[in-house]
Amino acid sequence: MAILVIAEHDNQNIKTSTLNTISAAQKISDEIHLIILGKGIEALVNKAKSIHVLSKVLKCDNEKLENLLPEISAPVIASVSSNYSHILAPASTFGKNLLPRISAILDITQVSDVIEIENENTFIRPIYAGNAISHVQTNQKINLLTIRPTSFEKCEDSGGDASIEDVTYVETESQTIFINREVSKSDRPELGNARVVVSGGRGLENSDNFKLLYDLADKLNAAVGASRAAVDSGYIGNECQVGQTGKMVAPDLYIAVGISGAIQHLAGMKESKVIVAINKDLEAPIFNIADYGLSSDLFQAIPEIIKELDLLNQIES
Repeated sequence: MAILVIAEHDNQNIKTSTLNTISAAQKISDEIHLIILGKGIEALVNKAKSIHVLSKVLKCDNEKLENLLPEISAPVIASVSSNYSHILAPASTFGKNLLPRISAILDITQVSDVIEIENENTFIRPIYAGNAISHVQTNQKINLLTIRPTSFEKCEDSGGDASIEDVTYVETESQTIFINREVSKSDRPELGNARVVVSGGRGLENSDNFKLLYDLADKLNAAVGASRAAVDSGYIGNECQVGQTGKMVAPDLYIAVGISGAIQHLAGMKESKVIVAINKDLEAPIFNIADYGLSSDLFQAIPEIIKELDLLNQIES
């Protein structure tokens, strides 16, 4: 019983979400294959073959796959699906965009946002923004799963020597045309992989005040996130949104500043190892899940914290 994992990548590196998904695949079988689609991906494939648990890397290198449009990628993956009992992808924007199209082609029901695997046919997933847990059992010939990356550790990305196999590109008609991609650039850690995340909410009042969070994040080498309320208010870009409709994060430390704690936001960060909440409203729901809470005006608290961090750095140096 072989498992196929679909690689999420940026044409340079395999995303961490893929390594988490491979770990999930190990719960089902030791025979794990990785498929990589793109243009000019030879170097990427050679990196991927070193991932410890992989026995095979499939590659489809074609100029039409340069931008990984899911409408064009899905038929390629569907063409090799009969060789696998399970097809897995990260429950990221990438996987959520791609796997439903494979599901439609194969006419197979998809199981989304899996957080635990009991056995080859039984999967656990959260529903109602994480307020209930659903146990799903299937009897399909092929199981299509999106895996929540924060629920599984990364697999080892070295020490392996997987074989490489070419996959034929499948011509397909598509009405979707790639126009442009704008990628935000930052010297801070990537939100989904950061060990520390500092997130701001509507309590910051405007975009200028987010500079406080940037300053704090720089002291902690942290990524900056935000609640949907802050994003919808235009304080920060939607690439920073944490929550049910944003990114799922599970850092070692999550600092929620001026965030009330709506269930949609909690669904995206409550698996963090340590949660610190800073909010002047003692009734804010965020305090119900926080390990440490500070009831204070954030405009007083954050500068004081930054001052203390500066003092600590001076002592250490």
